[in-house]
Amino acid sequence: MNKLFLAGFILGFILVGCSKSKSSSTPTVEKRDMKGLKIAYYNSDTLKEQFVFFKEQDSIMTTKQKAFESELQRRQQEFEAFIAKNEGLMKQGLLSENEQVALSQKAQAMQKQIMDFQQSQGQVLEKEAVDKMTVIGNKVEKFAKEFSQKNKIDILLIHGKGGQIGYIDVGMDVTKEFVNYLNEKQTEIAKELK
Repeated sequence: MNKLFLAGFILGFILVGCSKSKSSSTPTVEKRDMKGLKIAYYNSDTLKEQFVFFKEQDSIMTTKQKAFESELQRRQQEFEAFIAKNEGLMKQGLLSENEQVALSQKAQAMQKQIMDFQQSQGQVLEKEAVDKMTVIGNKVEKFAKEFSQKNKIDILLIHGKGGQIGYIDVGMDVTKEFVNYLNEKQTEIAKELK
């Protein structure tokens, strides 16, 4: 009986100690007055479609990507034509063993050049795209702050497909106004990319 009493006493003491330590570590947060809080949002997909500078930079990168892909395809076709031509000569028995070895080495060198071009130019394009998007993203963030301060908006949210906002009233949509503001400020962004 004494052991049971002692175990109950210890368990009670531990529970009281744990409950006190939990309640004392809970932070106290002051209630804020939410009256007059102004929340708005802009649609990120619309921003990408209507922000002139973004569209220009996206078009430049798309053109560069297509040129890269075209050059890569040209090199690949040149390589395949070289292989096909020399396989035909080999089948006809028109190449000596030394010529076959030399052509094989040339084919390997051509293939390596294609892979090197693909890797190096692909990395250059990727870095350029990331750098441009970083500059544009930083500027959009800066101008979002300016736009919000100018329009006395307390919270400016970003809404778009796959985002974290499932629904927001269209009365809070300032996309048109924000995109217009960005288009007015785009020369400032362009300076950073040069």
